[in-house]
Parts: sequence; structure tokens; C-alpha cells
Amino acid sequence: MRVKRYEGLFILNTSGKEENVMELIEKVRAEITAQGGKIETVQKMDKQPFARVTDKRHPSGYYVNIIFSAPTSAVATLRTRFATNEDVFRALFFVAPKEKKPEAALPATA
Repeated sequence: MRVKRYEGLFILNTSGKEENVMELIEKVRAEITAQGGKIETVQKMDKQPFARVTDKRHPSGYYVNIIFSAPTSAVATLRTRFATNEDVFRALFFVAPKEKKPEAALPATA
């Protein structure tokens, strides 16, 4: 089973539940780990207005960026699961760049 590093951008539906953002993020994390993923980082961005509003009841969403490692087959399952989840407006997945290892400090020369 091949494992890759992914970056997922999630736009959460927080209408009427602004105080439950952390709970929604935990649900997304749980879904990723249920598919065999390992979460590296979670970056909570902020609530942003949509450039194009398709539904006036939902003019904005809460953006979250999650970097995780998962089997390659898990992403297709995650796309399907999040497409039917009412708490997630959008879920976009990208192959994340390889993690850079810190370079060893070079000795100073005089």
C-alpha cells in the first residue's frame, strides 16, 4: 500500500454554528484518520466571503488547511464522503510537496 503526503483545503459550513468550528474540524480530522490517514498539521484560516455566492443563505465559509499522509486509495473515498457531508462546502486535495529537512548549519569561516 503506497502512502502519499496530501494537502486538503476544506471550506466548512458554519451557518448558525459559528461556535462549533472546532467540532467541525475534529469531524474532518476523524474522517481522515478513519481512512488510514495521519494528520501532520491543521491550519485554521478564517471565515471568508465567497467570490460567487450560489446560495444567499451561505455567503461565506470557514477555511481549514490540513496536511496529512494517507494511502493513495483513501483520497477517492474522502472525496466521496465529504461531497455528501452537509458540514463541508468544498474539499480539495493536492499532493503536498515533500517535507524539507532542515539543513545542517555550516561552520562559519573567518
